[in-house]
Amino acid sequence: MSERNLPSALVITEGMLHTDDAKTAHGLIRGTERFRIAGMIDSMHAGKDAGEMLDGRNRNMPIYASAEEALQKAGKIDYCIVGVATVGGILPPLFLQIISTCIKNGVSIVNGLHDYLNDKPELVALAKEHGVSLTDIRRPKKREDLHFWTAEIFSVKAPILAVLGTDCSMGKRTTCRMIRQACAKEGIHAEMIYTGQTGWLQGGKYGFVFDSTLNDFISGEIEHAIVSCWKETQAELILLEGQSALRNPSGPCGSEFLVSGNAKLVVLVHAPKRIHFEHLPEWGEIPSVRSEVALIKAYGSEVIALALNTSNCTREEAFAFQRAYEKELGIPVLLPLEEGVEPIIPVLRSHLKTRTV
Repeated sequence: MSERNLPSALVITEGMLHTDDAKTAHGLIRGTERFRIAGMIDSMHAGKDAGEMLDGRNRNMPIYASAEEALQKAGKIDYCIVGVATVGGILPPLFLQIISTCIKNGVSIVNGLHDYLNDKPELVALAKEHGVSLTDIRRPKKREDLHFWTAEIFSVKAPILAVLGTDCSMGKRTTCRMIRQACAKEGIHAEMIYTGQTGWLQGGKYGFVFDSTLNDFISGEIEHAIVSCWKETQAELILLEGQSALRNPSGPCGSEFLVSGNAKLVVLVHAPKRIHFEHLPEWGEIPSVRSEVALIKAYGSEVIALALNTSNCTREEAFAFQRAYEKELGIPVLLPLEEGVEPIIPVLRSHLKTRTV
C-alpha cells in the first residue's frame, strides 16, 4: 500500500519528544508501513520539523503546539497515537486533554501504554458518543489466544538473529529494522519479528508485545511468531527485535530470544557514553561489552557485530569508539545513524551460505 493510501495519524509526545521516553514517536518518524504520519503534538517543540529534530533530516512532519492547531492544519486525520513509552507505562496527565480533543473531532486513538484507555469510563463514553475507537495495543491477549512452547522452533531452517542491547532504549528496534531494509536492498529475504508496541505501529506482521504477555507464554509466543513467519514467508533470515537487556535489573530480558527463540546469531547494541542502566546510578553500572559478548557466548550464541548508539558523542568520538571496539572485539562495529548497517551484509551472507551447505 502506498503512503498516500495509509490512514493518517498525529503523534502525541507533549513535552517529551526530545527524550528517550518518546522512542515510540522516534520509530514512527523514521518509518511505518501502517500509518502516514502527518505531524506531532508537542508544545515544547512547536514549529520545528520532527525529522530534523530527531536526526537532522527533514521529513515534512510538522510539530504542532496543540491538538486544535494540528487538526486545523494537518488535513483529515484518522488516528492519534500516544507516542511515548513511559516508565511503568503510565499515561502522562497532560495527554488526557489532547486525547479528549481528538476524540471530540472524530479521531480514533491508538495507545501503546500499560495504562489502558478502555479502562477510563469517561474516555470510553466520549469515544462512543463520537463514533471513534480506542485501541490499547498492550492489552494482554486472552488465554485461548496464547501459545505454549512446543520445540517446533527447531524445524526452522533459516538463521535466527536477535538484536540485543546492553540497556533499554538503545536503538534495538531501529537497528533491526535497518538490517531488514539493508538485506532487502541486497536481495536477501529477511523478515523481522516485532516484540513491542512500536514494532506493531510500524507495520509489523509477525510478533507480539513482550511486556504484556503472561510469563508462562513468552517462550511460546516467541516461537509461534518465528515459526509462523518462516512457514508463511520462507524467509532466508529471521530477525528478532530484542527488549530491555540481559542484565538490566528492572527487567532482565534476552535469554528467551537466545534459548526459546533459538537465535544463534546476535547483533549487540551499546551506548559507549551511557554508564548506568537507564542513566540511574542507583541501578548499577552497565557491564563491559566484552563481558556481555562472553555472556551471550555462554548461552551458545555468537555476537557477529556491535552497533553503537552514539548519543552524546561528537562525530569524531563516534568513529573513535568504532575503531577501538573493532580492535578489541575483532568484529564489525556499526554506526547505524552515521553510516548505516550495510557492513554487516557480508557477514550475514557467510552465515546464510553456511546454513545452506
